Amino acid sequence: MVTDTIADYLTRLRNANSAGHRVVEIPSSKVKKEITKILFDQGYILSYKFEEDKVQGSIKIALKYDKFTKDPVIKKLQRVSKPGLRKYTGADSLPRVLNGLGIAIVSTSHGVMTSKQAKNENVGGEVLCYVY
Repeated sequence: MVTDTIADYLTRLRNANSAGHRVVEIPSSKVKKEITKILFDQGYILSYKFEEDKVQGSIKIALKYDKFTKDPVIKKLQRVSKPGLRKYTGADSLPRVLNGLGIAIVSTSHGVMTSKQAKNENVGGEVLCYVY
């Protein structure tokens, strides 16, 4: 049984990336769907598909690789807030990842969004993960 589903999601993406897989299938949840949409909007994944065939459903994610070097676009996925130690931040102290080249995904009262979007809406929340 998995207690931290977001860490499981990130680990499955990380493992599929390092193994060179084109598609990875992950059990679905609302937060995972929102994180997937953010990764697609920011250009870290090629495409995604939500399948609601089972009780829980699943997410199929097509991973993105560089055309010439065949390196994965996602260099690092790092979980920040864990079930044992939650990390919250205010709107004025949202993190910048890799001096603005990466993204921080934040769960706010307005939904799941990047730290840049949260700063524009002047809202803080729980920092879920860093992606670069």
